[in-house]
Amino acid sequence: MNEQSRETRAEPRVGESVGTKLLRIAEKARKDRGLKFNNLYHLMKEELLGECFQRLKGNRAVGVDEVTKEEYGANLEANLKELTERLQRMSYRPEAARRVYIPKPGSGKLRPLGIPCLEDKLVGVALGRILEAIYEEEFVENSYGFRPGRGCHDALRALSQAVENGKTNYIVEADVKKFFDSVEHDWMIRMLEERIGDKRVLRLVKRFLKAGIMEEGQRKESEEGRRKDRASHQS
Repeated sequence: MNEQSRETRAEPRVGESVGTKLLRIAEKARKDRGLKFNNLYHLMKEELLGECFQRLKGNRAVGVDEVTKEEYGANLEANLKELTERLQRMSYRPEAARRVYIPKPGSGKLRPLGIPCLEDKLVGVALGRILEAIYEEEFVENSYGFRPGRGCHDALRALSQAVENGKTNYIVEADVKKFFDSVEHDWMIRMLEERIGDKRVLRLVKRFLKAGIMEEGQRKESEEGRRKDRASHQS
C-alpha cells in the first residue's frame, strides 16, 4: 500500500463521542495532506444524526414529503433508528428537492431554490460534518464561503482591514454564473476521491447529486451536470 494512502482505521472506541471521532479525523487530515480516508461511513448512525437533527431549524419550508421537524421529532428515536438501518444497508435514496423561486437581491430576477425533504436535510448535514472534518484543513485562511463559524460579515471585515492597512489599487468582484447548476458531477467525485477512499461515502454523495428537483409536480433530473458527466466519459 502506498504510504500516503495508508490510514489507521477509525474503528469506534468505547465511550468516545462522535465529536471526538471527528476531531481525530480532522487532526489526521491536518497532519497528513496526502492521507486518504477509507473508513468514514460507520459514523452515519443515530448519535451523529441525532446531533444534526438538533441543528436543523424548525421554521423552515418543507420538501416534497411535507414533513416538519416537529413531526419528525415526535418519534425521533424510532425514526433515527430506521433511518440508520436504511443508511447502513445502502437502501437510503434522497428525494428530489422541491423547486421554488425567490427574489434575487439587487435585480428583478428570481433565484431558484431547492428545498430538500426533512430526512435529506438531516443526512446532508451529517454527511457535511464528516467531509468538513477533512476539508476544513484544506482551505486557506482567507476563504469564507459556506464554512462553519464564518460568514459574509467576516469576509467584509477582512476586506476592510486589507484595504485600510494595505496598498490596494483594485477590487475585483466576480461570480460564476449558475455554478451549482452546472458543476460537473464527474469532476466533483474525482476531487473527493483524492482524499475519500470510502466507497459508501462516495456513493451517497452521487445519490444526492442525482436526486434531481420537483417542479410543478414534475421530477427533473440534474441534467446539465450529468450531461457534462457523460461527455467527459466519452472523450
